[in-house]
Amino acid sequence: MNFTLTFSRQAKETYAAIQAQLNNRWGQTVLEKFEKKTVKTLDLILQSPLMFKSITDHPNIRKGLIHKNCSVFYEVKATEIEILFFWDNRQDPIIL
Repeated sequence: MNFTLTFSRQAKETYAAIQAQLNNRWGQTVLEKFEKKTVKTLDLILQSPLMFKSITDHPNIRKGLIHKNCSVFYEVKATEIEILFFWDNRQDPIIL
């Protein structure tokens, strides 16, 4: 099945915040590596939306690992995959 990929407002904001943090702390090279890893992870999600583990209380929401320090949370719908937000794994755990 072909899915379309959409980004929530929060996904756009959290991704931009992580990009800014990486660029400020480690520079353009690290930022570009992160962006490539993100694209690769999103491509994997499009190819196989169920490959990452679902959240216990929300079976349609999954957590994909981009890097040991960053994850992406997304929801699988009938014909769409919505990127909900990006998460810095070094933060306190979240409750969905």
